[in-house]
Amino acid sequence: MKMDIRTIHDPLHGSIKIDGAFLEILDRHEVQRLRYVKQLGSGNMVFPGANHSRFEHSLGVYHLAGRMADAIGLSKEDSLTVKAAGLLHDVCHTPFSHTTEEIVEYHTGMDHMDMAEKLIKGEIRTCRERDDDLFGSLEPISKILEDNGISSDKVCDLIKYPESKEEGLELFDNGTRTSYFRSNDYAHQIIHGPVDADQMDYLMRDAHYTGVTHGAIDIERLLSTMKVHNERIMIEKSGTTAAEGLMVARSLMFSSVYFHRTVRIVKMMQMKAIEESSLDVRKIYLWNDSELMDYLISDGGKASEIARCVQNRILYKKAVTKFSEDTSEELSQRLSEYTDYESRKELEQEIADKAGVHLSEVIVEIPPTSILLSKMNIGKTDVTILDQEGKARSLSRSSSIAKALQSRDPYGWTLLVASPAKVSDAVIKATAKVLDL
Repeated sequence: MKMDIRTIHDPLHGSIKIDGAFLEILDRHEVQRLRYVKQLGSGNMVFPGANHSRFEHSLGVYHLAGRMADAIGLSKEDSLTVKAAGLLHDVCHTPFSHTTEEIVEYHTGMDHMDMAEKLIKGEIRTCRERDDDLFGSLEPISKILEDNGISSDKVCDLIKYPESKEEGLELFDNGTRTSYFRSNDYAHQIIHGPVDADQMDYLMRDAHYTGVTHGAIDIERLLSTMKVHNERIMIEKSGTTAAEGLMVARSLMFSSVYFHRTVRIVKMMQMKAIEESSLDVRKIYLWNDSELMDYLISDGGKASEIARCVQNRILYKKAVTKFSEDTSEELSQRLSEYTDYESRKELEQEIADKAGVHLSEVIVEIPPTSILLSKMNIGKTDVTILDQEGKARSLSRSSSIAKALQSRDPYGWTLLVASPAKVSDAVIKATAKVLDL
């Protein structure tokens, strides 16, 4: 019996072939929802071409995960497992992607990878109640996987980050710590590693659709020089330039796209609209972008006002910006107290009270503590190079480019406060008093 094979034409990777269990999973409603979840949230407010979806990205990761599995010689069983993880790794991304992730995680205690495991195994609802007549009787995705000889437990394990980046994990260390992965977990590194299918696809795809040229990656060279050594994925020395290029692309894309200040303002405005609404965010993992926006607009009040402003690009203005080079160590330490969601909301309330404005009119964005306090974020940025003598070495030890990138601040700023233009002066003065600027 001839296996049904579907060929999908992708603007980055060319022809992507889908067959077997993956064809059935691709047509599931849980995966089809991702067609209507933008990869970059509302990044198209700054980069008009950025209308690509999580669905496209998931296909790309599926494709690259398969190519990486072939490159390092994984068994058929392991190859099927990593391809399934690539296809399903974003299946629970909430509307507008990372925009809503923080608030959902705050209210549920789960990130989108934890929720993906529950969705795949049918431990939470897989469709909205209105669609029970269409999908309510379907077996969970885990049943499709198991029926095709793919362990759903292993797939879910690959989708999730390692439970600990320190405790209980054997670390590669030749003077510089470079990896937090278990020594025998190279399959995991295809999804979450220094050179992984997820970041290679999103860097290239986001660069393509934003028109930003920084995301160019020499995938062919990386794949041809990729090897497993001491149970870890490494790049042979002849692939050093391609590995440097990956690190450069990642660093510059974060600076110019992901941490673009106007992009962050749009993101925080959408969060404000949700916070001002009657929405139960625990349920929106089943929603798409349009459904969330429609709910916020129809909810009335401040939620509707802010959502309609975003929709029409009437954006809050930058009131206070502290750039990294102008931030003292003392201020960095003070700001680090407000990096978690709850503390940042308290800071917004304090500034709003001092300015005499409504809480919805103040948004504060602060980078993670590791950026503020200048700690190197090595785990996913460094690459291990294997020389001709079989010695493994961190790329940052032999490449001045890689070393510089590890300590480079991808944000460029340490504090961003924004508000509607009409209350900007009051918010500027209040922020200065509250944070003793």
